[in-house]
Amino acid sequence: MTKQEFTAEVARRSQLTARDAGKAVDAFLETITDTLRAGGDVAFTGFGKFSAQQRAARTGVNPRNPTEKVHIPAARVPKFSAGSALKSAVKNG
Repeated sequence: MTKQEFTAEVARRSQLTARDAGKAVDAFLETITDTLRAGGDVAFTGFGKFSAQQRAARTGVNPRNPTEKVHIPAARVPKFSAGSALKSAVKNG
């Protein structure tokens, strides 16, 4: 599902105009992004938790030349942990 399809579905389910639903989806995504950038977490009970995680520096392999080792620097990366309700909904179809 693309962002445009998601926005259309939000508009249909909430009976908002496509423009208002687009603004709501954009605000939702911006809020999560800004919160993670500031070091916070965003948790939705039953759905899941968005957080930022520190990934340590490590040594990797160049896929074009598997014998060549490359250094991968440390980085902050986003992480999503699914909640129990989401897990069971996906598992049970």
